[in-house]
Amino acid sequence: MKIESIVTIKKELQHLPKEDLLQLCLRLGRFKKENKALLTYLLFEAHDEDGYIASVKMTLDELFEGINTDSYFYMKKTIRKILRQIRIYSRYSLKKTTEVELLLYFCERLNELKPSIHRNRTLSNLYERQILSLRKKISMLHEDLQYDYNLQLEELK
Repeated sequence: MKIESIVTIKKELQHLPKEDLLQLCLRLGRFKKENKALLTYLLFEAHDEDGYIASVKMTLDELFEGINTDSYFYMKKTIRKILRQIRIYSRYSLKKTTEVELLLYFCERLNELKPSIHRNRTLSNLYERQILSLRKKISMLHEDLQYDYNLQLEELK
C-alpha cells in the first residue's frame, strides 16, 4: 500500500461530508494512544495552553515520584522515559514556549533528586545536553521571553 502525501489527504478530506470526517477521526483515535492523546489536546486543551502545561507538570511530578533511587541504572531508565514523555507532550502544542517551560521544569526536578544526578556521569551529561538544548530553543524566541527564560536557566546553574 502506498501512503499518500499530506496535500493529497487534505484535498480528499475537503470533499468528505461532516459525518464521514467524524467517523474518520474516531477511527483514527482508536488505533494508537498517541492519536487519541493528540485529539484530546486539540479538542479540550489547545485553547488553554497554561492549563495544559500545568496538567503535564502534574503528570511529570507523578513520574518523578515513581523514580527508583536505589540505583543510578534505574534512575537513568526512568529519567529517559520522562524525557521521551516531554518530547511527546511538547509535539502536540505548536508553541515553542511550551517545550521550553516543560524542559525547564524537567531540569529543575532533576536538580532536586536525591541522590544527586551530578554524581553520575551519564545523568550529568544528560542534564548538560538539556541545558544546551534549552539555550538553543530560547535563542529562537522573542527577546522578552528570552530574557525571562534565560533568568530561569541561570538559576538552574
